[in-house]
Amino acid sequence: MELFIFPFKSMGCPCELRIYAGQKHQAQLAAKACMDEATRFEQKYSRYLDSSAATEINRSAGIKPVEIDAETYAILKYAGVCYEQSNGLFDISSGVLRHVWHAQRGELPSEDEVLRHLNLVGWEKVELSDQNIFLPISGMELDFGGIVKEYAADAIAALARTMSIRHGLVNLGGDISIIGPQVNNRPWPIGIVHPTIADTAISVIHLANGALATSGGYERYVEIAGKRYSHLINPQTGWPVESLLSVSVVAEQAVVAGSVSSIALLQGEQLGLNWLSTIGLKYLAIDADLHCNGAVGRDSFSSGSPSAHE
Repeated sequence: MELFIFPFKSMGCPCELRIYAGQKHQAQLAAKACMDEATRFEQKYSRYLDSSAATEINRSAGIKPVEIDAETYAILKYAGVCYEQSNGLFDISSGVLRHVWHAQRGELPSEDEVLRHLNLVGWEKVELSDQNIFLPISGMELDFGGIVKEYAADAIAALARTMSIRHGLVNLGGDISIIGPQVNNRPWPIGIVHPTIADTAISVIHLANGALATSGGYERYVEIAGKRYSHLINPQTGWPVESLLSVSVVAEQAVVAGSVSSIALLQGEQLGLNWLSTIGLKYLAIDADLHCNGAVGRDSFSSGSPSAHE
């Protein structure tokens, strides 16, 4: 069998498929189906597209309920579980706070400005059934970005398996779902990007199955008066979180790994580390001093050059 690599771009991120197949034609057919599926998710859930389901939901806020299909309901139900499990820190209605914290911002927002936007935040306000969803206040918004990319990675890996691909991985901008191990059951080495040194891996995680997601606040930020503020916003205060530099989590599904890593970051450094130590999943958390913390086993984590980058 031969390894075929297909780079592509989706959801605003560099992505990649790594597929072992006996024939190039088989790999190309599977890759096209997988990339089409990534495009479908982007077109359906991107808030930047006027025709997306996400835009329709947000555009109808305070006006009318919007009909949803089973897939959208499943994603929203999971978002609700994350909201409950995080005590309200993981809230996909908090994307409206990006209007407060953005790259063009020249000064800190006023308390009134933050409060005005916080009044539009709160998953508990959302009215959801398996048939429709309603955002009851005009100006409310849902942002699927914190959950749908990981959900898509899992769906694409499952699709590849239905096309008789047994060895491969899906990498959607660092959210990785394993289709199956490399040939001879070798695990995939997956590099964890160093938070402060470009094009360098701070560690490598070896996975033969399951999924890995990494979240970090170091790549995207707002700089005001010489100080950097993370893009990670606490939906209860409306202010950026000072937290761990990055958190990588291994789980059976990428959607779980991604939500766990995000929840850990939103809690701040020490509370996030404490919480990670209780969840029963393998993780690698990098703190502000570049110390690596986590349930690090030699069978899963090692130093070296990555095969698939975040």
